[in-house]
Amino acid sequence: MAEQQEKFTDLNKLGEFGLIEHITQDFPLRNASSIKGIGDDCAVLEMLNGQTVVSSDALIEGVHFDLTYVSPEHLGYKAVMVNLSDVYAMNAIPKQILVNIAVSNRFGAEFLESLYAGIRNACNEYEVDLVGGDTTSSFSGLMISITVIGEADEADVAYRSGAKENDLLVVSGDLGAAYLGLQLLEREKEVFKEDPDMQPQLQGFEYLLQRQLKPEARKDVVEILKALEVKPTSMIDVSDGLSSEVLHLCKQSEVGMAVYEEKIPLDPKVYEVCEEFNLTTTTVALNGGEDYELLFTVSMEDHDKIKGNPNFTIIGHVLEASSGANLVTRDNQYMPLTAQGWDALKK
Repeated sequence: MAEQQEKFTDLNKLGEFGLIEHITQDFPLRNASSIKGIGDDCAVLEMLNGQTVVSSDALIEGVHFDLTYVSPEHLGYKAVMVNLSDVYAMNAIPKQILVNIAVSNRFGAEFLESLYAGIRNACNEYEVDLVGGDTTSSFSGLMISITVIGEADEADVAYRSGAKENDLLVVSGDLGAAYLGLQLLEREKEVFKEDPDMQPQLQGFEYLLQRQLKPEARKDVVEILKALEVKPTSMIDVSDGLSSEVLHLCKQSEVGMAVYEEKIPLDPKVYEVCEEFNLTTTTVALNGGEDYELLFTVSMEDHDKIKGNPNFTIIGHVLEASSGANLVTRDNQYMPLTAQGWDALKK
């Protein structure tokens, strides 16, 4: 379970502006497009070339994260990753973020210091500038909303709407591990509630836990595709589950798709934990979500550039719209894909 902060400094002692100055003092500007960051009424950016992409995501305590087992530093890091992933899904490069936080008085300054340490680590690792945001009070719980700004050459921007019949469907990395990491944490939380003296039984599951608690956005995919001279015809990140993302691409591109069950990439630990929880690996990969891998289509002409690359797996192909989106099972049965992954407005 996440460690509790021993020292507690009431936020009232610092005040809003004192707190902002305290937690944002170690965020240097590193991008040429960042002219003025924190400290004025607005950030000042000079978009030097290409097109600007902008996205925003909010994380709400009790909905998107549980502080029983999520440390503030991991939370800050993950909140940035969630947003950077959206920019990489446009085949673009993130440059700046703005962070808005609403926090109740049950959190001390030390908690926010740790939260911003995670944000700072993410900014350093991905060469992104924190240029502004807002800190305000909340009657209960914690809310983090991040806006990310990125850049791309006009010719490089990849939308969800460009997939064409006979294109290949490709995914980076592996799927399902983040969902199983969550299941492990939830199981240990229930044990902890029954007996706080019990030690969590999480040894050997470090990869699954990292995928849930401290995911990495796939910056390298954009770089690899550029080096291979491959432009995705459509692209999306896998945040809500593979099936949901495939359906998004199909709808926006007005096409159908076939996803081959036997081709879906899975880490060996996924098989092990699925057996323990009595889950099927395919269901977990299709519906789990929070993998933050990139799902994209490429022209058949780029097959030789993609095949054999250890970062990518070709998991299907694009069909005409009337064929619909289907999972092709190991025994060659066609099963319509349904969106059973994360939906923020459904229980």
